[in-house]
Amino acid sequence: MITVAERKSRFGAITILKRKATGSLLYVQGDSFQSEADENGISLVGYIHAIFGLIRQARAKSVLMIGCGGGTLATMLAHIGCTLTVVDIDPHAFLLARRYFRFPESITCRVADGCQYLLSEQGSFDAVVLDAFRDGFMPDHLTSSAFFALVRPRLTSSGSIFVNVHVENDLDDSPDDVAAAMANAWPNVRILDREGQPHRNAIVMAGDVSELQTPTLTMRPAIQDDEMIAELDAI
Repeated sequence: MITVAERKSRFGAITILKRKATGSLLYVQGDSFQSEADENGISLVGYIHAIFGLIRQARAKSVLMIGCGGGTLATMLAHIGCTLTVVDIDPHAFLLARRYFRFPESITCRVADGCQYLLSEQGSFDAVVLDAFRDGFMPDHLTSSAFFALVRPRLTSSGSIFVNVHVENDLDDSPDDVAAAMANAWPNVRILDREGQPHRNAIVMAGDVSELQTPTLTMRPAIQDDEMIAELDAI
């Protein structure tokens, strides 16, 4: 690994790393890996491609993302014509995403906590993505029933929400806990998971999601596309 950049932040030092073998770039904050992308800013992480595929199926045009990191999902969605607003509490995220991860200038960036943004800004969205972690954990207030009650009126009539949830192992109830909180706001909640895999990502979704199918790889990265296909096939 080559260290490309380092940035001090009150939320944990951010390091941009480059793999010598492949040239891919990684966004690491503190001890937590957050993003990896090819030279075009296309993600090399399976769950990002899964959410991308679900949003594409839903034909969402306007997307609110809470949590940036390297901004790879936003970059991919911008490539297919989505209008994006990305909210992150750390302003360094936007600067580094634009400098190293091909994060487009057209994306609207807001420095704020997710709840703060929903309480202070107006507008509705076809999709909301929640992928905001600090020290490897999602802040509790962002997975509460109160937070999802704020999100629901901001979705269009056919809108959906997608939440990335870290899962330690099959005994970890985190996806079910998030789903239970979301069920107070939406009657239809689904979980996309890969049982048997430790330290994995599950996607909990709600809203107009009943017809969505298990996603496949629809935007190939320049490298490691076979790994992305295998990850998605295992869901």
